[in-house]
Amino acid sequence: MQRNVGGLDRIVRTVLGTWLLVVAGAAVLAGRRTTAVATAIAGSGLLINAATRFCGGNFLLGIDTTEASCSSE
Repeated sequence: MQRNVGGLDRIVRTVLGTWLLVVAGAAVLAGRRTTAVATAIAGSGLLINAATRFCGGNFLLGIDTTEASCSSE
């Protein structure tokens, strides 16, 4: 897999993914299972994207936010 997530995009995915997992934990404590599952899946997906630096959606849309793609030549 070629990397297509980097820079600010990676930071935002990490912060948002962590926040969604916290929301999932709060939803579990409140007894809202559906909300907990949905936010846990979304948060985990974002954290996996940030860790692997690859996003299937970015790939399909031709988006590359890595530093190498931002160089001006």
